[in-house]
Amino acid sequence: MKPYKEVFKRNSRIREFKVNTPNTELVWHRDEKDRYVTILEGEGWEFQLDNELPLELQKKDVIFIPKHAYHRVLKGKTNLIIKIEENV
Repeated sequence: MKPYKEVFKRNSRIREFKVNTPNTELVWHRDEKDRYVTILEGEGWEFQLDNELPLELQKKDVIFIPKHAYHRVLKGKTNLIIKIEENV
């Protein structure tokens, strides 16, 4: 079971993380492709790459995540909605 709901749209996907998602489900992981992540909604959420301090996410932020880079999100105050694009 994934800690988010996901909808595919053309060359991207929209993910929603609920504010009540248990912290134990927001785990460190890595992806097989480079990704650009755009923050569509959410307050208080943070993004962290391995060996770096967490960065607070703001609406309209675009984050580049290199393939195989360990990363995670840290829970905020509202639901988080992001758009993920690969091979851009």
